[in-house]
Amino acid sequence: MRHSRRVPKLGKPADQRKALLRALTTQLIRNGQLKTTKARAKAVRSEAERMITLAKDGTLAARRRAMGYMYDKDLVHALFAEAPERYGARKGGYTRILRTVPRRGDNAEMAIIELV
Repeated sequence: MRHSRRVPKLGKPADQRKALLRALTTQLIRNGQLKTTKARAKAVRSEAERMITLAKDGTLAARRRAMGYMYDKDLVHALFAEAPERYGARKGGYTRILRTVPRRGDNAEMAIIELV
């Protein structure tokens, strides 16, 4: 049973799922938006918001946690420099998920996740 389990399994083993979420989070923060399936967008939302919350905190421990999660060291430094002024007044909800047309090959629900 999967009572109270928040992150969907996405049809992958745990190591592949964690690597996928890390890569998607890195790409989202680098580009500002990302086109993916709706299930993946919902899963990456919590990870991206966690990274932005760490960047708003700005402590050395928060920076080390973010560096341990994201793949790009320079991107972490840029996020920590930019996030306090961009999201300082906002208490959460740093991302937005917009549904788009289904994927042509397998009719999967697609979505665009973007930073607000």
